[in-house]
Amino acid sequence: MFDLVIKDAEIFDGTGSAPVRGDLGVTAGKIAAIAQHGGSKLGAAKETVKADGLALAPGIIDGHTHYDAQITWDPFVDPSPALGVTTAILGNCGFTIAPCRPQDRDLTMRHLTHVEGMSLDALRAGIRWEFESFPQYLDMLTRLGVGPNVACFSGHSSVRTWVMGEEATERTATDDEIAKMVTLVREGMAAGAVGFATSTAEAHNGEGGTPMPSRLADDRELRALVRAMGDSGRGVYMLTKGSKTSIPYLEELAIEARRPVVIAALFHSNTNPTAAFTTLDQVNAARSRGHQLVAQTSCCPLSMDFTFKSPYLFESMESWKPAMAAHGDEALKKVYRDPSWRTAVRREIEAARGRLVFNGEWDKLFIVEAAKPENRKLEGATLAQLATAAGQEPLDFILDFALSENLDTQFVAQLLHNDEKAVGRILADPNTHISLSDAGAHLTFFCDAGFGLHLMGHWSRDLGVLDLPQAVHRLTGQPAKLFGLNGRGLLREGYAADLMLFDPKTVARGPKRRAHDLPSGAARLTTSAVGLHGVWINGTKTADEKGFCIDRTARPGEVLRSFSA
Repeated sequence: MFDLVIKDAEIFDGTGSAPVRGDLGVTAGKIAAIAQHGGSKLGAAKETVKADGLALAPGIIDGHTHYDAQITWDPFVDPSPALGVTTAILGNCGFTIAPCRPQDRDLTMRHLTHVEGMSLDALRAGIRWEFESFPQYLDMLTRLGVGPNVACFSGHSSVRTWVMGEEATERTATDDEIAKMVTLVREGMAAGAVGFATSTAEAHNGEGGTPMPSRLADDRELRALVRAMGDSGRGVYMLTKGSKTSIPYLEELAIEARRPVVIAALFHSNTNPTAAFTTLDQVNAARSRGHQLVAQTSCCPLSMDFTFKSPYLFESMESWKPAMAAHGDEALKKVYRDPSWRTAVRREIEAARGRLVFNGEWDKLFIVEAAKPENRKLEGATLAQLATAAGQEPLDFILDFALSENLDTQFVAQLLHNDEKAVGRILADPNTHISLSDAGAHLTFFCDAGFGLHLMGHWSRDLGVLDLPQAVHRLTGQPAKLFGLNGRGLLREGYAADLMLFDPKTVARGPKRRAHDLPSGAARLTTSAVGLHGVWINGTKTADEKGFCIDRTARPGEVLRSFSA
């Protein structure tokens, strides 16, 4: 007898092949049988679900999350599993919380507050520090149990901080320090890391505007650590690319390590419209030479909710550093009022079009929620419109307005990836890795954890950029192969019963909403699924059309520590 049979479904197997109508049986968390209609039928089951023609596919694999901290207090990493995600890859960009010495914990949390937009109060109240080393972190997750399956990168910034302490953000490493980092990366790979992750991106700054530790690494350090990962014979090198790590340079690293290099973040910019395609052409040229470079992109426009108490979108700017270094609201307001500082910011925006997170597109920046009742009439207006009406430069207007509301105004910026014709070209490239949800991070700015539902609904059904079998493949079978996830990502006998049941006619991500349920009561943006009827993780039903439906004390996921080459 099967534990579960899902009957009469359109079965999308994750390979990109056309669906077949049939039944699927599950026993002990594994797919035990698949029977096409017209053939033999499956026998009795403890539970039977009548799909009535709904689509059945593997669960979504989210390859770019930052749940490293949240998973220690929330094993289900809400909301991802309720949005179809059955496997999450943690530790992207190298912004992990392990390894971490006790004396470095607060520094690590303060860095995460800035670089990943996390609440410091939530981190301090929520993180379970029952580990120091990376192997101990994996052991703790295994002991506590996890909701979805998770795989974890060995993270460069944490490795660097373990070896160098506070100097990790200040200087290059010595040969002896690099040797110690190499040992830690090898230890992480032996313990079950999915690979090694780092960032060289200029936008990635920690507390006070200091560069995240990995940004101080020189060529010697990067090559040594990537080779250390590759020495294991498996693993993925993942980085968020900065200006100093060109695609030809990354191709050299792929050759040396003999491992895939996953490159974030491929976003289209209206102010530099050819840059993304130049990068993609370089990546594909490297692939044609037999070197596995993979461009990581998103199917969601990059938009951020923010206040000027924490305006992440401006913090990639050199001129913004005095504001990042200011301690307390009054010190911050003093910087914002400074005419010379405003001039420096304005000049940098004008000189660096297309190379910053925010590139001066004031017509794509809106007031979402005014703090004062008399200003509510301005909600929904663009900053370009408001500044013109006021006869001010946009930068002066937005800063003056924010100051007039004690920096409590909620703004939203539509930053990148909002030209659907251009984005469609990127998504249609069969070798791009569609991910970049950043789930677990920037919780006050955006929530893209439902990216997979958006791909299947908006890009596949509504726009036809991908057919549905290919959209499913790009969310399941393709990332499973990339990350070496054994026995996952496809609907095949013997594979894990990571499943999602959905209606192709309605599937979508719902509207975002604000919740105040993080540790210490901190706020986050979240969303619900539309058209998703069931999610199973290793055969255990976790979500239905109303959201989570599982007793949260059950932990059906696995901490994945063994990967194929």
